[in-house]
Amino acid sequence: MFNPENYYRDLAKWEKQPPIPLVHTWSKPLRNAVESDFVAAIASCKIKNANCPIRPASTNQSIGNQVEECTISKLNSHFSAFSIAPCKGAGYPDKVLIQKAPRLKVPLEFKASRDWNPNDANRRVLTSSSKKLRRQFPAPIHHLLLTVLYSPAPRYITIQSLRLDFLEPSTAVNVRLEASVNHKILANGPHHSRVI
Repeated sequence: MFNPENYYRDLAKWEKQPPIPLVHTWSKPLRNAVESDFVAAIASCKIKNANCPIRPASTNQSIGNQVEECTISKLNSHFSAFSIAPCKGAGYPDKVLIQKAPRLKVPLEFKASRDWNPNDANRRVLTSSSKKLRRQFPAPIHHLLLTVLYSPAPRYITIQSLRLDFLEPSTAVNVRLEASVNHKILANGPHHSRVI
């Protein structure tokens, strides 16, 4: 089984980048500070059992994005020591958890799900390229996964709970090697092609 530490080590070889630590162990004081601020913000903004409106005919991905927007908006107005902001650029992470003092930045991955099933083996993509991490996050780099669990209704979802996973260098992860193409690669490729 892979873990983030050996994933990023192997990825550096693929990307022809110098091997640097891109995942660090959470210190107990930092973990406790994040957890405490989330617990206080969740209680203060009364997000549990809150309804978030959903646009009609939304896809699962769109619902997830709307849940993310609603959740982050509510939490940010009630955090005291942290805030969640967009992380510029394509790829992982989409969000960053920022500690106000000291100005620590934590890669934050947001997921939304209808339920938590410990036997569910469906993939939740976490990370791929290391470019964004290398460019925007100085060491130590801690990784946080926020999963919002909700129940659906036709025009809204109800937030049931939030789960924080403080990912460690030794956290088990699945790795799937993928190869992809795009129109530019296909148009400039040395292979034969024909439009009919």
